[in-house]
Amino acid sequence: MPDSPDITSRKADHLSLATDGDVGFLQKSAGWNDLDFVHDALPELHLDEVDLGVDWLGKRLRAPLVIAAMTGGTPRAEAINLALAAAAEAHGIGFCFGSQRPLLSRGVVDGYRVRHVAPTALVVGNIGVVQAAAVSTERLRELCAFSGADALAIHLNAGQELAQPEGDRDFRGGLDTIRRVVAELGLPVLVKETGCGLSRHTGERLVAAGVRAVDTGGAGGTSWVAVEMHRAAGEQRSLAERFREWGIPTAASVAGLGGLPLTICATGGVASGLDVAKALALGATCAGVARPLLQAHARGGTALHDTITTIVNELRTAMVLVGARQVADLRRVPLVMAEPLRRWLPPGAPVRTRLYG
Repeated sequence: MPDSPDITSRKADHLSLATDGDVGFLQKSAGWNDLDFVHDALPELHLDEVDLGVDWLGKRLRAPLVIAAMTGGTPRAEAINLALAAAAEAHGIGFCFGSQRPLLSRGVVDGYRVRHVAPTALVVGNIGVVQAAAVSTERLRELCAFSGADALAIHLNAGQELAQPEGDRDFRGGLDTIRRVVAELGLPVLVKETGCGLSRHTGERLVAAGVRAVDTGGAGGTSWVAVEMHRAAGEQRSLAERFREWGIPTAASVAGLGGLPLTICATGGVASGLDVAKALALGATCAGVARPLLQAHARGGTALHDTITTIVNELRTAMVLVGARQVADLRRVPLVMAEPLRRWLPPGAPVRTRLYG
């Protein structure tokens, strides 16, 4: 489906709803409350000894955290993305653009240049698989060069598009597109979901296509189906209401991908450093936080930096309390998994930690 003339207006709607709207999952959680760590009363660690550094998408992060994809393509997004990218630079974490479809299809540049405030941070470009299918790899390379991206995320969002009044309806050829871009782009390629999660079956197909990095974008945080529900009317709104709770919980998506040759960013309902620690224990390399940081930015002052600092401090504290000196050590600590989450584990999928419960 070709872009409608009001794509900038649509992106503005998305931004407003993602910041202030009732767009969360109503019943389904990300699954973090179904996991507990087993406390180590003798951790034999000093807080300052904890090393949070990880390598992801070719860059070193000081903490395993990414400011996940949220916005772009509107004048308001310019200030937001500059602030988010500057925060990523200051804290040594990653930053991912929201969809760059307006830049690719209509030349809208608002919010898509941040290198002057984030010269060394990991910056990830972002385009939908349907849009990637319609252009050459060279055009995608130009998009990354324009925005100074170190890597390109190809997002999968069939649920959102089907709920969107003006959304795409044809998702054929997605895997072939991903295979082509991975082989030709010359930059790391990240494949990400946008609120409905990645199953093990999808992960296996992505691995076969050459993908080595994914973002779960699981259920439990912002429901982009709910975002589109608020923009729809009549039968289209009823459809979106029906599928508002659709998706795989983020924790289940991370656990279900266990054992595949993938580095995983756990995104979807990650709101605290303890959530991050649980995602890392399940096998993620890092975790993405979206709406809490967008809302922190909206509060102004030092709220954005304070929120990132709090998440990092909570993660560091959790690591001491389980005796994990490095992020990789979290994969070896015991976890208690409750039945609601355990039911999601696919048969034969190895979980990269010891489970109890």
